[in-house]
Amino acid sequence: MLTGPKSALDALNTVFGYPAFRGLQADIIEQITSGGDALVLMPTGGGKSLCYQIPALLRHGVAVVVSPLIALMQDQVSAMEELGVRAACLNSSLSAEIGGQVLRKLRTSELDLLYVSPERLLMGDMLPMLESLPVALFAIDEAHCVSQWGHDFRPEYRQLGVLAERFPDVPRIALTATADQQTRDDIVRELRLENARQFISSFDRPNIRYSVADKVKAREQLLEFLESRRRDSGIVYCLSRKRCEEVAGWLCDHGIKALAYHAGMSADLRSKNQQRFQREDGIVMVATIAFGMGIDKPDVRYVAHYDLPKSIEGYYQETGRAGRDGDPAEAWMMWSTADIVQQRRFIEESEAGDVHKRVIGGKLDALVGLCETVSCRRVQLLAYFGESATPCGNCDNCLNPPSVRDATAEAQKALSCVYRTGQRFGVAHLIDVLRGADTEKIRRFGHHELGVYSIGQDTIDAVWRGVFRQLISNGFLEVDHESFGVLKLTAAAKPILKGEQKVMLREHIASTTTKKEKRERERSRSKIGDVELSGAEQVLLDRLRAWRRAAAAEHGVPAYVILHDASLNAVVQKKPQRDAELHGILGLGETKRERYGQALLSLVREWSMETGEA
Repeated sequence: MLTGPKSALDALNTVFGYPAFRGLQADIIEQITSGGDALVLMPTGGGKSLCYQIPALLRHGVAVVVSPLIALMQDQVSAMEELGVRAACLNSSLSAEIGGQVLRKLRTSELDLLYVSPERLLMGDMLPMLESLPVALFAIDEAHCVSQWGHDFRPEYRQLGVLAERFPDVPRIALTATADQQTRDDIVRELRLENARQFISSFDRPNIRYSVADKVKAREQLLEFLESRRRDSGIVYCLSRKRCEEVAGWLCDHGIKALAYHAGMSADLRSKNQQRFQREDGIVMVATIAFGMGIDKPDVRYVAHYDLPKSIEGYYQETGRAGRDGDPAEAWMMWSTADIVQQRRFIEESEAGDVHKRVIGGKLDALVGLCETVSCRRVQLLAYFGESATPCGNCDNCLNPPSVRDATAEAQKALSCVYRTGQRFGVAHLIDVLRGADTEKIRRFGHHELGVYSIGQDTIDAVWRGVFRQLISNGFLEVDHESFGVLKLTAAAKPILKGEQKVMLREHIASTTTKKEKRERERSRSKIGDVELSGAEQVLLDRLRAWRRAAAAEHGVPAYVILHDASLNAVVQKKPQRDAELHGILGLGETKRERYGQALLSLVREWSMETGEA
């Protein structure tokens, strides 16, 4: 059994194996440990979990962690058990027998942490049972789910405000990685956290490189992106279940280890695929945006969006699954005019009220603005969350500044084509008219007799698509969703058609990866941070990873639950030969030193004898 830590710093050092707190962690932990409430906004990978896990070890009673991510709970419990912390979970996926065992441990005060779904917490006699027990704290994870303005609204989360009434003396901490001001206000109001201290960390994830590409030949572009990343774990987000299946199958046909994951699959298959993703190297998980995965895998090296997300909050949350370990990671997205049209149609066809539709439409507009920007993407992303920044030097716009050109002539042709065809057609037909295509539809409507017919034949389709998309995003054209994507002129188009206003548009390029980027990525595989590994050190790292895989299989847990990559990297750098030298290695707390210390030392000693290095 874990010896009770004497202080927050003692718990951080001895239980979790970290030398010092980061950012606002120490202040948040002090607030909760002393009995206060808190609202915490901290980016994925910023260490949110420690903000309630450490107070759970310092306060009397069981800490109840409310989470919507049922698929993630058991991994969280396994990670706590590996640290010597008494943890369990309760949700609908458990059998009656296992659920009964957890409840018995709860009643007899044999748990430090209980992870529970909101539905299970609010079910039947759960709250009355907790009222009869000492409760250390309530942690409400993924708190943005409480808000109708959030990207993953869960109605049952709104009932969690009852905790303030029934447990007035128990501290509550609400945590999320993404929430604009509207969502924060909703969280405070619905969870009754008016008196809670708010801790807002920087939303910046400097280790993530943001890139956006025009969607031209989507599958081929995705394959090109993945080709040089075959050894890496990553996620590809798609808009629909059908597309998930199609993309995953197509990638498999081209030699990529890809798995699908969406709500339409059986629970057993979802669980099997998620376990493979978490425990094997080089797996690509193709998942639906709407369903989300709730994975806690620290070494996801990239997140790719095959389709446009619904909002910047959703985009930020999904891309935040990459690089949780702090090592370099990539967020790559494709998008097209069709994506915008589809998302706007979803909004218009929803049963939401007009106010809600306007808010959600505004969020989509903000995301389109992020895609179209010619300036630093990180600056614009952070500005959305109210945070100022300087150009990052690490996004696609900073690394390869986009060309901006005078596109007034093309804009006038495109707008004239919309007008001359009666503002009754979508992008594909308008481009056919401009390019002088000979189609049945053009002949049927007599558009081959118009003055705008073939006036854009020297401009390729991809460029015309970019022109129309930017004219829409800049407000010169609007999409009539009730008429299936018909484009119509706005008042802002008039000065352009009259020659009174210039139009400067971004030059779009559909390519994904430069040769220089590929060389840099291959070089980075033999580095730890900024330190180049020797050939012998790479051998040691490979052996450590192989040992970790075997240990994870033996324990029935994902590899990162045994030790994170950062811990293995620290072993390679330090090359410990004696027990005392294991102290201070990142992530190697007291319990893990006892369990795995000798195995690590044996591997290092054997490697040293073979190579003569130490």
